[in-house]
Amino acid sequence: MEHILRRAEEAGKEVYEKAREIVEEGKARGYLRLEGFEGRVEVGGREHVVKVIDGGAEFDEGEGGRKLLRIRITAEVDGVTREYEIAYRYEGNAAVGRAYARSDAPGGRLADAERFWALIKAHTGEEPRVYRRGDGTIMIECYGGHLEGFMRFAELADVIARWLEETSR
Repeated sequence: MEHILRRAEEAGKEVYEKAREIVEEGKARGYLRLEGFEGRVEVGGREHVVKVIDGGAEFDEGEGGRKLLRIRITAEVDGVTREYEIAYRYEGNAAVGRAYARSDAPGGRLADAERFWALIKAHTGEEPRVYRRGDGTIMIECYGGHLEGFMRFAELADVIARWLEETSR
C-alpha cells in the first residue's frame, strides 16, 4: 500500500487523495490481513517493530456463562515471538478486553507488557491502558475503539461482528 501511495503522490495531488481514500476504505472494511502484517510504533519513547505470523478470533464461555471473544495473535515484537491473547467481555454496556503480561517472557513482565502495548497500538492505532497490580501482575485493557481497529483485519472482522451482534446490550 505504501508503494501505491508513493506512486499516486508522484502522479499528483488529486490522484494521491483518491488513492488514499480507497486505501482507507479498504482498511475500514477489514481488507487488511493479519498474517504478514508489519508495523513500527513508538511506545515510551522507543520504536518497536511488530511482525505478525498468524492470528484469529473465537468465542469462548467465561465465568457465569458469559460469552467471551478471544483474539489471538502470534507475532514477533522486537525479535521476541509469542502468542498474545486478549479476552473481551461486556461490563455493563461496554466491551472491555483484558490481557496480562507474562512473567516468563524474555525480559520479564514489564518488557512483555511493552511489547504487548506495541502490538495493540500497531493494529488499532490506539494505546491500551496498562495497570500494575500490587502483586506485580500487569494488566492491559482495551476498549471499543481497539475492537474497531481489530475489525480492519479480515481474519478478525466477521467473528468480532458476530460477537458484537450476539452480545450487544
